[in-house]
Amino acid sequence: MVVDALFVYHPDFQRYRFHQDHPFNPLRLAATYDLMTTLDLLPADAIVEPSCATLEELALFHEPHYVQLVRDLSSRGEKAYGAERWGLGTDDNPIFQGMHEAASLAVGATLKAAQLVASGKTRRALNLSGGLHHAGPGHASGFCIYNDVVIAIRWLQAHTDWRVLYVDLDAHHADGVQNAFYTDPTVFVLSFHESGQYLFPGSGAVEERGHGAGAGYTLNVPLAPATDDKSWLSLFEAIVPRVIQEFQPDVIVSQHGCDGHFADPLADLCATTRFYVTTAHWLRCWADRYCQGRWIATGGGGYQVLSVVPRVWTLLWTIMAGFPLDEQAKIPELWLRRWQPHAPSPLPTALSDPPELSMPVRDRHRIDAQNRQTLDTILHNIFDN
Repeated sequence: MVVDALFVYHPDFQRYRFHQDHPFNPLRLAATYDLMTTLDLLPADAIVEPSCATLEELALFHEPHYVQLVRDLSSRGEKAYGAERWGLGTDDNPIFQGMHEAASLAVGATLKAAQLVASGKTRRALNLSGGLHHAGPGHASGFCIYNDVVIAIRWLQAHTDWRVLYVDLDAHHADGVQNAFYTDPTVFVLSFHESGQYLFPGSGAVEERGHGAGAGYTLNVPLAPATDDKSWLSLFEAIVPRVIQEFQPDVIVSQHGCDGHFADPLADLCATTRFYVTTAHWLRCWADRYCQGRWIATGGGGYQVLSVVPRVWTLLWTIMAGFPLDEQAKIPELWLRRWQPHAPSPLPTALSDPPELSMPVRDRHRIDAQNRQTLDTILHNIFDN
């Protein structure tokens, strides 16, 4: 029997914690899991526990000397001279005790999601601890120690003949994934993100399109700061179906960082929950139509730990699992009482942002015009050629 959707989760996801004041806070995962269970959205037979990725699995992407360095620093739990050369011991990626095991578990969870879909046990699988899309083969970057997305796709390449479409919705460019498959024509990397002119990691221009055999199999959609739902969705709807129709993927792998929400402190986009609900609906529809329903989804960024992330990722799961969706459903009082003491401001009481909510932004016409110009460039200079 094929299960519609499976949710990969382990309480030890909480161990991926750099320090108390670091913005990448695993409390968001515990709060999301608690919201889902409080809403009765996680039946016991839908939850799958992962195990840590093995050294052999990490070697699908990461260089052995780098993995050994992470293991050594992880056991010591303190900074070592020169570790910054590998992106470790920096402000973004501080060293902490158990770092290797925590990062390996996030990788193992995305691998488990890929394995569940590849084996036919489910059509859709979600790992919210994943989406660590910045890490390179020999360095950490942007809160990412290991790159679970690349490793899972490499595993799929080794065990299936599927063509993989990777869609990234994080506010920050998916540079680690792009670089891993830049010359590979069997993986299409499609990233929507705030322009690197203004935001880390500074890459992701339209001109970055792949190289050699992979030329044309990378597509970046840099967004103007303050892009809202309407503008972002117009690009998403115009581009993704065209990519799917021409690339003909067998599976969609997606990253659902929600740091493009207007309340997020680390980016400058102005999406609401409506954007994330709509894109999730479309991805499920397109996976059903073109990929026999095969869809592997991960988390990613999101730094409004309690007011935004649990709501967005709970809505994502309802769409993946096929639960009736009432976007204006109230958040249970029990959940609010449990988590309000951990929040710096009053928590929203509904799953979705109010329908009338739109962020007042100066120069809206200029922002929309800049995004339309990006879309025109993609449609005419790339697709038409």
